[in-house]
Amino acid sequence: MAAVEIIKPIPWWKEPTKDQWTAWVAAWLGWTLDAFDFTIFPFLMVPIAKEFDVSLTGVAFVFTLTLWMRLLGATAAGWLSDRMGRKTPLMISIGWYSVCNFIAGFSPSFLFLLVFRTLLGIGMGAEWPAGAALAMETWPIRSRGFMGAILQGSWGLGAVLSSAAYGLLYDSIGWRGLLWMGILPAFLIIYVRFFVKEPPVWVENRRIQRAQHREVRLPLFSIFKRQVLVNTLTACWFMASAFVIGYSIGGLFPTYLQKDLGLSAGYVALPTLLQSLVFFLSSALWGFMADRVGRRWAILVPALLTIPVAPFYLMTGNYAMIVVFFALQGAFGGGGMHVQYPHYLAERFPTEVRATASGFCYHQGAIFGGFVPLVLTYLATTWNLGFAIPMIIGTTVGCASLIVAVLLSPETRGKELVADVVLA
Repeated sequence: MAAVEIIKPIPWWKEPTKDQWTAWVAAWLGWTLDAFDFTIFPFLMVPIAKEFDVSLTGVAFVFTLTLWMRLLGATAAGWLSDRMGRKTPLMISIGWYSVCNFIAGFSPSFLFLLVFRTLLGIGMGAEWPAGAALAMETWPIRSRGFMGAILQGSWGLGAVLSSAAYGLLYDSIGWRGLLWMGILPAFLIIYVRFFVKEPPVWVENRRIQRAQHREVRLPLFSIFKRQVLVNTLTACWFMASAFVIGYSIGGLFPTYLQKDLGLSAGYVALPTLLQSLVFFLSSALWGFMADRVGRRWAILVPALLTIPVAPFYLMTGNYAMIVVFFALQGAFGGGGMHVQYPHYLAERFPTEVRATASGFCYHQGAIFGGFVPLVLTYLATTWNLGFAIPMIIGTTVGCASLIVAVLLSPETRGKELVADVVLA
C-alpha cells in the first residue's frame, strides 16, 4: 500500500519571496522614519514659541500647514507612481522630508521654520502612496491585511523613537538638535535604489496600457468617474474622519500636558511613548482581525471603543491614570482603525490609479486634520476651556462620522490585485 503524502500548508511568513520582503521593508522603514520626522514637532511647539516669541496658536499653524501640504505631495507622488513606477517617487520623498527637517533646525526666524516645516509636508505626503502601493501590490493576499497593519502601525514606532529622543536628548541638544536628527532617513534611499524591484502587477499593467493604447494619463480625474465615484467619496469621508480622530487624540496631547498640567519633558514623553508603543504592538492584532473578519469590522470595533476611553485620561489630574488610559487608547483611537489604510485603500482601486487614489483619499483627510490643532488650540486658549474638553469633542465627533462612512463602504478582504486596465 503506497504511503499517502500529507502536504501541510506553509506558514504565512514563508510564502513571500525575498523580493516581496525587500519591498515591504523599504516601505516600512520609509514610513517609520517619516513618522519620526513629523511627530517630533508636537514636543517642540512650546520651546519654539518661547524662542521666537510667537503665540502657541501661531506654532500650531506650522503643524497645520505641514498636514495640508501632505495632499500636494501625495497627489504628485501618486501620479508619478502610477506613471513611472513606485521606486523613484519613494526615493524622492524620503530625501525631501529628511533634508527639510534638517534645514529647519537652522532656522534664524520663525518664518524660516514655517517655510521648511511646511515643505516637509510635501515629502511626508509623497512617501505614503508610493510606499503603500509598493508594499501592498507585492504582498500575498493571505496576510496582506496583517502586514499592511504592521506597516501602518510603524507610525507608532516612529513616534516611540521621537518620544524617546525628546525625553532623553532634549535637555542636551535642544529643539534644533532634534530636528537635525531628521537627516538620518536619507540613507534609506541607497537601499531602495539598489535592492527594491517594481511590483510585477504594476509592470504588467503599464505594458497592457501601452499595448492597447489605453494609457491613463490623468489618474486623479479617473477616480471620479461614475463607476468608482461613490467608492472614492466614501474613502475620502472615511479618511477625513480618521484624521480628525487622530489629531484630536494625539496632535496636541504633549501641549496639553505641558500647558494645562505643567509637566516636565520626561513626564510628557512617557505616556506618549507608551501610547505609540501600544499603537505599534496592537497593529498585529488588528491586522490579524482584518484578515479573519474583514477590513470593515477591524475598523468599526476600535472606533466604537475609542469614545469611552478618552475621558479616563483627559478628565483627571492623576498622572498614573493619564499614562495607563492614554497608553490603552493606543490600541483603539491611537491605532486600531488607523492601521487598516494601506491594504484597505489599495484594494478599493484598480492598479492604474491605485497610488493616486490611495494618496489623494488618504491625504485629503489631512486638510481636515490640519484644522484640528488650530480649532482645539483656539478653544483651549481663547475660550479658556483648556485642551481636555475640545479634545474629547473632536474625538467623539470624528468617531461617529467614521463609523457612518465605513458602513457605507465596501468590504475588500480577499481581493486580488490584478493588472487589468479598468478606468481607461
